[in-house]
Amino acid sequence: MRVSGRTAAAIAASLEQSVHTGKREPGEALPTVRELAATLRVSPATVAAAYKLLRARGLVAGQGRRGTRVASGPVTPATVASPSVPTGTVDLATGNPDPALLPPIEPAIHSIEGDLQLYGSVPDRSGLVAFAAAEFEADGIPARALAVLSGAMDAIERILREHLRTGDRVAVEDPSFPGIIDLVSASGYPAVPFAVDDEGPVPDALAAALGRGCGAVIVTPRAQNPTGAAITGERAGELRRVLRRFPDVVLIENDYAGPVAGTPVQTLRSASHNRWAVVRSTSKFLGPDLRVAVMAGDDMTVARVRGRQALGARWVSHILQQLALALWSDPSSGRRLARAGEIYSQRRNAALAALGAHGVEARARSGFNLWVPVRDEARLVRALSERGWAVAAGERFRIQAAPGIRVTISTLQPVDAGRFAADLAEALHPATAGFA
Repeated sequence: MRVSGRTAAAIAASLEQSVHTGKREPGEALPTVRELAATLRVSPATVAAAYKLLRARGLVAGQGRRGTRVASGPVTPATVASPSVPTGTVDLATGNPDPALLPPIEPAIHSIEGDLQLYGSVPDRSGLVAFAAAEFEADGIPARALAVLSGAMDAIERILREHLRTGDRVAVEDPSFPGIIDLVSASGYPAVPFAVDDEGPVPDALAAALGRGCGAVIVTPRAQNPTGAAITGERAGELRRVLRRFPDVVLIENDYAGPVAGTPVQTLRSASHNRWAVVRSTSKFLGPDLRVAVMAGDDMTVARVRGRQALGARWVSHILQQLALALWSDPSSGRRLARAGEIYSQRRNAALAALGAHGVEARARSGFNLWVPVRDEARLVRALSERGWAVAAGERFRIQAAPGIRVTISTLQPVDAGRFAADLAEALHPATAGFA
């Protein structure tokens, strides 16, 4: 596609349009700075500035001698949208909690105070902050400084923005939640992957990633999406020793599943770490539409995030904060959440047992996602769809990790786990073609 423009902004806009319309494919090489400058009759500095703008938006990446190429996963409405699940197909793909296990919202709505909050009000509800602080402290996480944000991704984006500059590297799990990969890339931070096993980040892999000059690292301590990994006590000690060698790296722990993860949280922060944050979203245990997360962190990180928030959104709706507190702190909700965690564990264990009985390798220690290694993701997803099951191809979750599929078992009843395992085993090992 022909590139146009005389200024850096115009050239970047022309190239961005070609990426979003699909006229430039992921991995496609862009003209060199000098080539494009000669074509457009502008200075090389103007083209270099345009490419810098595109890198900041996560649309292109510099690859050394391979030049500048279209990023492998540009953020577009098509890539962000959840995959559609055909009518009549069992949804094991979209990653939602079981609606039947979420606390009922109507009683909590009636408990909301009638006074409206006006400009100049305190941004965070003291009751929610106090309750969340007690929850953090019970898990061994200091909660002297807290902030209320609009979900985990909002919190993570703000933390990165307050500590990093465009071009700074961020270490991310591989495989990882696609939203994390997209957020990091689109913010102009090159993602440096590190491997994850059942017990969380692999220490040597994390050390190698941080050794590449990362400014931040994002870790999921339990219910890791998509693998279901959970950091054990022994692994946490090993990872803390790694992090001590990089005290200036911003440590972000995304504890998004909270009380329904099915295992206690193991935090990686220690007194020797300068900048850290633990983000606890309520989406998976109170409801995705609530959009409330509470962040604990060091004084400077929390102060920076709160300061920036005051310049934009200013605060999270007090109506939502009251709902979160009412649902989270109510004793009946506490019992419901504990029961939900038990049910998710039962469903996860039933699925793992059924898959194992059919000779299918699968991973998960917590949460409600399983990771199944496969060779041909697309073919297996189609084969399972033909058998009435929707699962997620692993491509969107991976950077360098081997192929696999993510299976969400939040609504998979134990009685149906055997049928799913049998269909998956048949799809993996059909009579006429081999998968593995």
